Amino acid sequence: MTKPPRTPAKPLLGEAEVPLRSRPRRRRDPAQSNLQLDPMPTRIEPCLALLKPRPPKGDGYRLAVRIEPSGVRILTRGGHDWTDRFPAIVAEAKRLPVSTAILDGEAVVFDEQGRSDFGKLQQSLGGPGGKRTSWESVFMVFDLLYFDGHDITGTELSSRRHLLEGLVPPGGEEAIRLSEEIEAEGDTLLRIACEHGLEGIIAKDRNSTYRSGRGGEWLKIKCIQSDGFLIVGYERSTASFGGIGRLLLAARKGDDLIYVGGVGTGFNERSAGELREQMDRLIIAKPAVATGRKRNAVFVRPKLVAEIEYRGWTHDGKLRHASYKRLRDAADSAAVYEVG
Repeated sequence: MTKPPRTPAKPLLGEAEVPLRSRPRRRRDPAQSNLQLDPMPTRIEPCLALLKPRPPKGDGYRLAVRIEPSGVRILTRGGHDWTDRFPAIVAEAKRLPVSTAILDGEAVVFDEQGRSDFGKLQQSLGGPGGKRTSWESVFMVFDLLYFDGHDITGTELSSRRHLLEGLVPPGGEEAIRLSEEIEAEGDTLLRIACEHGLEGIIAKDRNSTYRSGRGGEWLKIKCIQSDGFLIVGYERSTASFGGIGRLLLAARKGDDLIYVGGVGTGFNERSAGELREQMDRLIIAKPAVATGRKRNAVFVRPKLVAEIEYRGWTHDGKLRHASYKRLRDAADSAAVYEVG
């Protein structure tokens, strides 16, 4: 299993000699609760981060690891059973000191600098739509939803975190690790995260309960704007990788789709070839959305979601300085950008 360096190149905050870590709290008293047991829910829809352009003042695969007497199951955000694809995480979950639990977190693969690398994660699973087993994936757990027979989604985050730290101690290097929690000024933390080449930060209300969907208790602030857009076609080019001159992209607007422009950068020979292979299985005669007149265009059913980095929007609602990042896996229920 690939392990990140024990100490990053620079501390995450300030001039300290070591990076900040989660505050240890006292361990749970086993005799503390005599509450009636709650049946373990079949599935809990994940709490999702609401995207914001700036942090409040003062990319892995989202997974739920379910520990039951009958064994361990791993479900994706879309409800797909991926237990067999993460054997190291399953083995570690069986060693945790708990009889029943639901852990919320993300599977990641680290690069040489100890940063999570979504591209490496996808490669370890065989690429988008692949079926490979990933031994190097690590489950970074950040929430606890069900614990020893009790549904704790209705308790505040600080209490859930307290229980979680007793179950998965900070600083571990196993296949299940506790995601670090840092209390800091939002603008400062975002700046430092971006300087370290990270995607961004997640801000959470410590007093909030766990609610499925995008309720605003969790906020995602990215260093560079990046969202999912549906591929509705491509323009052919003999001079580009995979023969793809530009991808044609769409966003959602209510129940409809709206064309938001194209992207012609960010591909390499491998990614373009894989993308072209998948698009050519979805070719249709007429476009799913009005794209205006396009030369040498091939239209496809809007099934594939591309992660696109961009710098903003033009006055007529098209992406500015867009660059292709990767293809999202359908099993991750990738969100498609919603035009307001």
